[in-house]
Amino acid sequence: MAAAMTIASGTTALAQDDPFIWLEDWHGEKAMAWVEAENARTVSVLQNDPNYPGMVKDAIAIATATDRIPMPSLIGGRVYNFWRDAEHPQGIWRHTSADDYAQSNPQWTTALDLDALSKVEAKKWVWKGATCLEPEEKRCLISLSDGGEDATEIREFDLEAGSFVEGGFALSTSKQGVDWVDSDTLIASRDWGEGTLTASGYPFVVKTLKRGGALSDATEVFRGAKEDVGVWPAVLNDSAGNRAVILVRSRTFFENDYILVTPQGVRQLPLPAKSTLSGMIAGRVILKTSESWSSGGVDVPTGSAVSVSLEDLRDGRTLTPTILFAPGPRQAVEQVATTRDHVILATTDNVRGRASVLTPTAEGWSPTALDLPDNASIGISAASDRDNRAYLSVTGFLQPTTLWQIDAGKPEPVQVKALPARFDATGLVVEQFEAASSDGTKIPYFIVHREGMERDGSTPTIMTAYGGFEVSYTPSYSALIGKLWLERGGSFVVANIRGGGEFGPTWHQAGLKTKRQIIYDDFAAVTRDIFARGLSSPKKFGIFGGSNGGLLMGVQFNQNPELWNAVVIQVPLLDMLRFEQIAAGPSWVDEYGSVSAPEEKAFLETISPYHNVVKGKDYPEPYIWTTTKDDRVGPQHARKFAARLKDYGIPYLFYEDTAGGHSGDADIEQSAQLKTMEMVYFTRKLIDGK
Repeated sequence: MAAAMTIASGTTALAQDDPFIWLEDWHGEKAMAWVEAENARTVSVLQNDPNYPGMVKDAIAIATATDRIPMPSLIGGRVYNFWRDAEHPQGIWRHTSADDYAQSNPQWTTALDLDALSKVEAKKWVWKGATCLEPEEKRCLISLSDGGEDATEIREFDLEAGSFVEGGFALSTSKQGVDWVDSDTLIASRDWGEGTLTASGYPFVVKTLKRGGALSDATEVFRGAKEDVGVWPAVLNDSAGNRAVILVRSRTFFENDYILVTPQGVRQLPLPAKSTLSGMIAGRVILKTSESWSSGGVDVPTGSAVSVSLEDLRDGRTLTPTILFAPGPRQAVEQVATTRDHVILATTDNVRGRASVLTPTAEGWSPTALDLPDNASIGISAASDRDNRAYLSVTGFLQPTTLWQIDAGKPEPVQVKALPARFDATGLVVEQFEAASSDGTKIPYFIVHREGMERDGSTPTIMTAYGGFEVSYTPSYSALIGKLWLERGGSFVVANIRGGGEFGPTWHQAGLKTKRQIIYDDFAAVTRDIFARGLSSPKKFGIFGGSNGGLLMGVQFNQNPELWNAVVIQVPLLDMLRFEQIAAGPSWVDEYGSVSAPEEKAFLETISPYHNVVKGKDYPEPYIWTTTKDDRVGPQHARKFAARLKDYGIPYLFYEDTAGGHSGDADIEQSAQLKTMEMVYFTRKLIDGK
């Protein structure tokens, strides 16, 4: 209670001193009028630029191309895909057989047409996924968002009939998590009414809901606390018929309590707080750990993949984990997935992808490395515990994405899909270098550039990074960057700075809370290394990033303005003294710290972009964009930062899209326009010299 009072008192004082607090009125008439005026000015600059018509035409053509890879999901023995194109800007959910999917031109059957649904219901429905009842997988819970918000409406869908179930389960709009207990019972965490959401805006009360019953008839199973980030249900199944209903109580963003739901009640499980449930196979629950863990005489290193016995969990016995994979110092576990009889691991080694299949044995797990292209990123696109078929994607900066099918029982990958080249990569090369940060740590980065280019600093270059939440930035094929930037003579850089997960949890934890300045030092160190090698120069250098990466851009804008000539700040956090009061901000205290802790507040004061802009200082003209529908970070940060720049007479561009949510992709044309405006901005600044 004391901490909560401190936060309230401190932020009240901050609000009183904030001349642009009125822009936090999310949908307020005055705030939206300000947005409209700013949008008109920015559109007149960027969309009237002579580069825009050709660029946006290319961007829309790429986004709507019908020869894209239809990325799969495996449901009920079929391959499902969510697809958007020029004819279906909102998208269709469709299916085909696994054999037909492997053909060059599969015959698809539409299950749900979001464009038709949106037209009938006068909504802009955005697809947010499906949760299907195992093992039959004939009924699914469809999640739909109005305009791209994180909050969703959930409806029951009959896969065989191809329609919503009349009188079936229907949950009104909320930030919520829902899963099947059985065909007539759901377990759900959501907004059940006043006092059931955390300070972050997520649910902490879990109830079961019976078929035919109203939300008001739901039976409470568990209640967390308002101080939690949230509580979510997770139902684990395997092909042997084992089922476990587990609640994930997120006390912080990175620390969870795992709670088993039984007919006799609930019981907390002795699992590490910093771990993630990844599935279950043959009665073995699979975990990815983000901290070291000792149990049953076994010492599990940080960042490992392990299994534990479901029977031991149910009976409350001491757990004896079995290690599937323990990473080395430059390795990390990126993804873990289960099939009917096997586990698939996607890992990285010095930011290069690897994949393997593990088979349970009486002694533990038997690994088999998969023979896939090297010097690329490898991701698990689809897997199911109903069979052993799975799909893996392989991509690189200059390698168009390919899709590989494996039978995990005899893992010899077969390429089944390939994205056609979207840009001319002739003469382009990828190099990986390292830069020494302020503490001497070597920070890797990739740069894509013209072979034989003059190393005199004359090459227009854009760089991105994320630097937070254990999120890795690995090589990937970006058709838009290739077409709109690399083809025009520019270079592209990805910096693998600390805060991310490129080298596992320790790489992330090196930059938590008051240690965060090292993340910003890493980014600046990579930039200076690029200049020292003659690969670019400040006049020709631009940077971009979104969300936490938007915070990174805001800090760099303030701390090192002399290094950049262009800065794109996307859907950002920027007011780090009030972030806990905006949208889902309280959920990120474990990453950033809190103004309620004096030492953490003092540090946040030193980095908060909104508070560290200096009137009269020479800055590059930034381009700041956000979306009104972003109910995760919220548009308030971007608005206030732009308003402060205007107040100080510092040039800037600001744009707020009225749809799209945090990802800015309510439909394909809107997404293409947002990305084109960025590339026009970079072209103006770094190539045309405007």
